[in-house]
Amino acid sequence: MSDSTGLQFVSPYAFEAMQKVDVVRLAALSDPELRLLLPCLVRMALCAPADQSQAWAQDKKLILRLLSGVEAVNSIVALLSVDFHALEQDARKEQQLRHKAGGSNAESILVSQLQHGLTLEFEHSDPLRRLRLALSELLAIMNKVVDSNGEFFLKSSELFESPVYLEEVADVLCILQAELPSLLPIVDVAEALLHVRNGDWFLCLLVANVPDSFNEVCRGLIKNGELQDEESQGGRRRTEALRQLCQMNPSEALNIRAMVVEECHLPGLGVALTLDYKLDTADEAVSPLVAYISGLLLGTHSKVRTWFSMFIRNGQQRKRESSSVLWQMRRQLLLELVAILPRSRSARQPDEAGSMDEEPGPGYSGLREEHVVKASALLRLYCALMGIAGLRPTDEEAEQLLQLMTSRPPATPAGVRFVSLSFCKLLAFPMLVSTPEQEQLMVMWLSWMIKEEEYFESAAGVAASFGEMLLLVAMYFHSNQLSSIIELVCSTLGMKIVIKPSSLSKMKTIFTQEIFTEQVVTAHAVRVAVTNNLSSTIQGFLPIHCIYQLLRSRAFTKHKVSIKDWIYRQLCETTTPLHTQLLPLIDAYVNSILTPASKTNPEATNQPITEQEILCVFQSTTGHGEGGRGQRQRHSLTPQLLILYYILSYEESLLASTKQLALMQKKPKSYSAALMDHIPIKYLVTQAQKLQQELGGLHSALLRLLATNYPHLCLVEDWVCEEEVTGTLPLLRRLMLTSNTCRYTPGQLHDAFQMLPSSGPRLMRVLEQLTLLSPGDLIPYAEALTTSMCLLLEPAVPRRVLQTLNKLWVGLNTVMPRRLWVMTVNALQPPAKLLRRQTYTQNDLMVDPLVVLRCDHRVYRCPPLIDIILHMLNGYLLASKAFLHCHLKETADFERQNQTVSSLGLAGQPDSPEVTREELKNALLAAQDSAAVQILLEVCMPSSEEQQQLQPGSPAEGLLRGAGGRRGPEEAEPEGGLLSDLREVQCLICCSLHQMFIADPNIAKLVHFQGYPQALLPLTVAGIPSIHICLDFIPELLAQPQLEKQIFAIQLLSYLCTQYALPKSLSVARLAIGVMGTLLTVLTRTKRFSFFMPTLPCLVAFCQAFPPLYDDVAALLVQVGQVCASDVATKARDIDPLIARLQYLKEKPQDVLLPGGGSSKLSLPQRTAEELGRADPDVQLCYRVEATFMDIISSSLRGL
Repeated sequence: MSDSTGLQFVSPYAFEAMQKVDVVRLAALSDPELRLLLPCLVRMALCAPADQSQAWAQDKKLILRLLSGVEAVNSIVALLSVDFHALEQDARKEQQLRHKAGGSNAESILVSQLQHGLTLEFEHSDPLRRLRLALSELLAIMNKVVDSNGEFFLKSSELFESPVYLEEVADVLCILQAELPSLLPIVDVAEALLHVRNGDWFLCLLVANVPDSFNEVCRGLIKNGELQDEESQGGRRRTEALRQLCQMNPSEALNIRAMVVEECHLPGLGVALTLDYKLDTADEAVSPLVAYISGLLLGTHSKVRTWFSMFIRNGQQRKRESSSVLWQMRRQLLLELVAILPRSRSARQPDEAGSMDEEPGPGYSGLREEHVVKASALLRLYCALMGIAGLRPTDEEAEQLLQLMTSRPPATPAGVRFVSLSFCKLLAFPMLVSTPEQEQLMVMWLSWMIKEEEYFESAAGVAASFGEMLLLVAMYFHSNQLSSIIELVCSTLGMKIVIKPSSLSKMKTIFTQEIFTEQVVTAHAVRVAVTNNLSSTIQGFLPIHCIYQLLRSRAFTKHKVSIKDWIYRQLCETTTPLHTQLLPLIDAYVNSILTPASKTNPEATNQPITEQEILCVFQSTTGHGEGGRGQRQRHSLTPQLLILYYILSYEESLLASTKQLALMQKKPKSYSAALMDHIPIKYLVTQAQKLQQELGGLHSALLRLLATNYPHLCLVEDWVCEEEVTGTLPLLRRLMLTSNTCRYTPGQLHDAFQMLPSSGPRLMRVLEQLTLLSPGDLIPYAEALTTSMCLLLEPAVPRRVLQTLNKLWVGLNTVMPRRLWVMTVNALQPPAKLLRRQTYTQNDLMVDPLVVLRCDHRVYRCPPLIDIILHMLNGYLLASKAFLHCHLKETADFERQNQTVSSLGLAGQPDSPEVTREELKNALLAAQDSAAVQILLEVCMPSSEEQQQLQPGSPAEGLLRGAGGRRGPEEAEPEGGLLSDLREVQCLICCSLHQMFIADPNIAKLVHFQGYPQALLPLTVAGIPSIHICLDFIPELLAQPQLEKQIFAIQLLSYLCTQYALPKSLSVARLAIGVMGTLLTVLTRTKRFSFFMPTLPCLVAFCQAFPPLYDDVAALLVQVGQVCASDVATKARDIDPLIARLQYLKEKPQDVLLPGGGSSKLSLPQRTAEELGRADPDVQLCYRVEATFMDIISSSLRGL
């Protein structure tokens, strides 16, 4: 507002004195300055104060003394003598009148007819009329503001424009607002003053006389302000008024600027306030203007960013004006940029190679160290202005920016950051390079970057230098990955800007043809030093990013550059937290080893890491087998985990690529089993599980690879046991193990084992002490524990010793399972006197898992050890499946390819070998599983000694019978109970078989088609919950032509019906009865006897489980009896009484038993076994039919 240029405003000194009521300062003011504050001072002196202290009384006297010499005080005192209550009532009446008249110029209640102009009336009026004149004019303006709906207007008012009466009008205005605050809210008055000339001056005086309203007025003006203040006259007047207010109270300027940003109004005001108030900062600090605009454009608030970007775009559309806040801002930024440029920038140019002397001469000076941070901030700000706000730089700005970007900073971390930002700005805005001279300058600067990169990295002491970024951009240009370059630029600059890929064409030509050819890129990348202690804490672009991109583009194999050593060194130089680029690097490296760069050159692949190099990484951990921690490790855990991930990924990719490799007649070498035996896989995975937060996705990736290649290391039982071993309770027990606790050596443990059974208590103390150790600390004791297992098979070994040994074995199994299993199998071999001992290897046990069961037979009656045997058997069966799958995959594709090559030109060649190999593999696996099940079932059978104990009356009687649940009421529980080693072994084996049947139901089908002793059926049906799946294939088993399988099916079904009385069991039982009836008509006399003698007792179970089957069973029994009786009749044997008894039993079964449970009316004659043995087979079968009838009737009536 230029209309108030000649007026005197309230000084900051005077405003601060008013804010603090500093009488001493007020006394020091000049008369013109004091004149502006008279309304407040007069009211302060005349009105009754709330502060009744002595200090204020003294201050009030000083104020009165100060005012006594001022002539204008009298007029203000006269103004305060008016009846303001009546004045307010008249004003409200006038407002109502104006409202009824619709805002038209109706008659005024405050001011009657004016004889002269408003100024003359004001001059000749008394104080009351002056107040009425000013109030009427002010209310008119305020009403018009309300009715304008936000449209700005400038009202011509003689009262507010006359320079002679401005001070008197200001006095009246201040008094009115102070005495009538409800009628004239100060925010509304401030808004109205914007619409008259000299309004900013009146506003400052009004606020200076009410200093505590400063923030309220400013916030109201900002809240009602325009979104873009430079677009309209009203916005510019509002901005200028707020600037004047802030000049009066500079301490609140930054708070007012914060209000601007908060409301997203008046962006020019925020910039203007920043330009007006430059903080006294050091030379190297970032200027307030740069910091403010950077915060707006690079902050997280998208609304603020859009609002300020619109200010920049709209400001550029208008003609360049010196008074424009935008151009003032640009000029100030340019001045700051020029101020930090090297003084003699062009006095000394580089030579043709772009090299410079080590020490700059007097004609050239690089960027000063104290200016580097400010230069980086300016670069980012100009990037934001151009990329986000759409600023179009002038020729002068573009020239100075290029001069700054191509300057050479000192070798400090800030200098490295500045070079990276300059390089990315060149890529983001290539239009800054428009002339051949500028292009040449840029090329020389890039050449200087290449030469000085190593020096900068070493001198600055940073791991991420700009050399890696140069290399990475060059690789992206060669592979035409322009989107990746754009992503890299945005990431480095820290902002999302729009870069058109077409704008990078010039830079691509310069990079690929003049600076970095592809061969130069690959040769340079290999020579780049690896990053020491690489982790995710190291920010920026590192050599690993460059190598990764070159691996993806196959540049190394294309130009025959070996990268193996670099990758191996980098993997060994890693630590936690894991860098996110390591796993993709390993995946790309593995792919480059197995997949050639082109089909025409199958040899164009990278070399894999050698086994010797891998062993060097694990040389400390292999000292104690898996997970040894006895000596200081040369490499930390992170490199070992990464090498393990590399090996597993390599093996998996090798299997997945066998077909493609076979077509190319190329067979990469797999890592040997001996190498894998030296790697503590399970220990490493366990450690990775504890460090999941620091290792990122490495743990999950290792688990995925293990599940494919080493399923026996991913057993669910192991995970459950790990929770028991590493849980809270074991941890608390280990906390009890103090440092001075007696520690036993492996030798002492071995000696305690050798002196068994006399050393039982001593051995128990040693074992209990070992249970307090962590699994990793148990590793040195593994050999002593396993080699002494055979000694625990001797009689009189305490059960607690065996159970403690089992617990220690489970703990060791969590860290070194594979080596522990081999040691255990070798330790539990049969005694050497019966069989020559053989030392098995890991490979032997994977080829033939049944070796695990070829142990000392005493193990089969030692439950803690049989538990270990079952665990190892389950693991090796899974390992064998994976081993055979890998072996078949490795050899099948290559052999088939060789057969295809050798049979070229021959027609009709069969394509069956691979199918045959797959079938053979499946058959072998099925044979292994079924053999393991059969051996375990055989173990459940009592031995000859145990069989003798099964005589009636012995404690062991009912071991098998009790399992089936068919004990009558007269068959009481044996006195000694069922607790025995055999019983416990049977339970463990049944649990193991249950898991096997769940994992693969085909095993259950195969085993039951093979059959096993009928004496085990009560045990298997009762002890294996999943055996109910046999109901699905019993009909198929009944359809087999062999009588043995049909008999086994019916016997199995009888126990299943008793155990699982389900509708499905009923339907299968009906089928079995029908099959028996059919076989009765087709079997010969001999086969009929062999079939029905063992199957007829099964009918009792059918009827007991399903009473509705009684009629069908009775009919079958009568039919069998009739057939047998007819055969006997041909031999002149009278057996009619038997047939009569059977008919009677069928028709009146309820009359068979006497009341009270007595004997049968049709008592069966007592026959000895010898008599039955000498009897005719048909006769024996008839007697069996009759006995079956009686059993059915007895069981059914007993149930009633």
